[in-house]
Amino acid sequence: MLRDALLKFTRELTSTLTIQSVTASSIIVNGEPYGHAIAMTSAEVLANWEPKPIANLSDSDFETLLGSSPEIILLGTGGNNVFPPRELMFSFARRGIGFECMDTAAAARTFNVLVAEGRQIAAVFYL
Repeated sequence: MLRDALLKFTRELTSTLTIQSVTASSIIVNGEPYGHAIAMTSAEVLANWEPKPIANLSDSDFETLLGSSPEIILLGTGGNNVFPPRELMFSFARRGIGFECMDTAAAARTFNVLVAEGRQIAAVFYL
């Protein structure tokens, strides 16, 4: 005799942060909207990160993120892809840390995928 089985699908709850939405005016992380540029790891949003023009970024701007020992750092540059100084990219390469630059929406999607894979990731997102 066959019985009907009722299945209930639930989302797996984790202790990691997930980016839920990116617009020109905000980024929503685990239900919390941020109306300014943010830096984050899979475990926390870093409130003490001070954004400056992308063309002026240096590796010292990422010291707080480097404390989390990331494999990869993502830089979301707003609505368009803007490349940071070449020396910044070379600095991360010398440290053996991947550094990827892309528009913020793409960086947010990439962040979520890498976090879901259990990777050590850090990111900066400009609006």
